[in-house]
Amino acid sequence: MTESPERNTSMEHQENQLVQRLAKLVNENKELSQELRDLREKYDELLLKNEEYEQSVTQFEAIPEEREKILDKPVALKFNMVTVMFADIHGFGGLRPDMDAEVLMDQLDRIFFRFDEIARKYTIEKIRTIGDSYMCAGGIPEKNITNPIQVVLAAHEMLHLAMDNMDEDHIWEVRLAVHTGPVTAFTSGKSKITYEIKGDTVNIASRMESSGKNGKLIISVMTYELVKEFFDCEYYGKLPVKYKGNLDVFTIKGIKPELSVYGLGIHPNHKFKVKFALIQFHDLQEIILDRMEKELPADLHYHSIKHTVDVVTEVELIGWAEGISDDDLLLLKTAALFHDAGHIHSYVEHEYHGTLLAREILPEYNYTQEQIEQICEIIMSTKLPPQPKTILEEIICDADLDYLGRTDFIPVSNTLFEELKNRNLVGSLNDWNKKQINFISNHQYFTDTARKLREINKQNQIERIRQLIEN
Repeated sequence: MTESPERNTSMEHQENQLVQRLAKLVNENKELSQELRDLREKYDELLLKNEEYEQSVTQFEAIPEEREKILDKPVALKFNMVTVMFADIHGFGGLRPDMDAEVLMDQLDRIFFRFDEIARKYTIEKIRTIGDSYMCAGGIPEKNITNPIQVVLAAHEMLHLAMDNMDEDHIWEVRLAVHTGPVTAFTSGKSKITYEIKGDTVNIASRMESSGKNGKLIISVMTYELVKEFFDCEYYGKLPVKYKGNLDVFTIKGIKPELSVYGLGIHPNHKFKVKFALIQFHDLQEIILDRMEKELPADLHYHSIKHTVDVVTEVELIGWAEGISDDDLLLLKTAALFHDAGHIHSYVEHEYHGTLLAREILPEYNYTQEQIEQICEIIMSTKLPPQPKTILEEIICDADLDYLGRTDFIPVSNTLFEELKNRNLVGSLNDWNKKQINFISNHQYFTDTARKLREINKQNQIERIRQLIEN
């Protein structure tokens, strides 16, 4: 029976969507590769600077007073994306003779103490408190791409806390402003490092705060573009900035209802946290790939960073086509990132060692114990021969062996041959090709998506390999 034209059109539409998605992911891979090259260059620069510093310390080792001068000198650090928040709690001008100044100051101290707790909760660096002004910044000392969301979330919580925790006689009113951009940070201190930040970003944030309204949280257009998917924002107006022209400013009305508990716009719900974690994944990926770059054995020609990036890309592609949820996509991408990272410690048992790394690192990124256990199970499912038990395990197994049905199968399989040859795990190339035919003949893709995309090409590989085998 022939398929109806409507079904053919639907399949063609689905395939076109998959091709467009694949093209997008390929472009993202190219961008990631460029970022890795940039990171390597920066790493080399830091090594050189570190050597120079060690030489300087050695030179002055015998002169304690000179060594102290070196260690006390502030260090300037450049950060390309930092989110700065200013909060001012006003009220001193409204003091009356009948008010108990000590009680009022205790109120202010309690508010700032809670501000400190909120800043720590969202891994934001407190910069300073002067009088009734509070300043903090996200994205220092650890660089990340999530700091705009974290700072706005913290500022939103601070605003509600300040307004909800004052008694009926209070005179305090709070206004907050947030701006994102580059800063220069100066460090000082030994036992406890403190930061002083400078630059246009700080000046603009301060100017925004002084131009804001009590009871309002305002953000710059730069911050708005980075957080608008999470928060309900309303256009506030234009702020004249010296030498910069007019700056568009927005107010935060609250968290988007669908991303907040009970739709009230106050507290982030599970959906918010998963959406945030998928963005934070890029920071995690950068750290793990950087570690693999430094610690993987040099003769891992197949199980390289490129393979890990390929699998992360493929699980997203297949997962999207299979209609999995954002929760499951986060688990899949994380498992794909760690599935070969265990090669740092062991070649034969790399899957198990990958789970150990996941258990060590993922709690720092707020993964729950339940999520970590699921991720470890997905990682272990990639151990050959693949025997997946769930749809997520099927997706990662298909992604891990995606190359079997790609046009670059021969060159990719040759890198695996070189890797195995170096470990005396395979004989001649001719013997390897025979094993490949046997492996491909017995292999099957598990998901509908992988079968549609790769199965035909995979069967073509068998004939291609037969032509390479010596009679």
